[in-house]
Amino acid sequence: MNVRLTLAKGIAALALVAAAGPALAQSDSLGADWRQQQGEARAKVKSGSHISLERVVAEIRKRTPGRMLDAGLETGPDGRSVYRVRWAAADGRRIDFLVDAANGQILSGG
Repeated sequence: MNVRLTLAKGIAALALVAAAGPALAQSDSLGADWRQQQGEARAKVKSGSHISLERVVAEIRKRTPGRMLDAGLETGPDGRSVYRVRWAAADGRRIDFLVDAANGQILSGG
């Protein structure tokens, strides 16, 4: 009896995951427009108005050992362009850094 109940629960869970699959696949932690963000960021780095994400990550790594989870370009609270970098610190913390995209100054996080 217990095996049947466990099997029934497992089948129900699989059905739920299968039904939610398309919705989960469309979900993106950076938002639906992340590809457009990448193009904009590259163009701004190339023009010299923004520093590269690579430099931003290197600076964060010096300050807080760990690894980048994801990153995106967005408008900060004061209207300037910022990189939001989600970071997994070596000590297990998850940190959201806001970094000025023009000069690389870390505005918040860590």
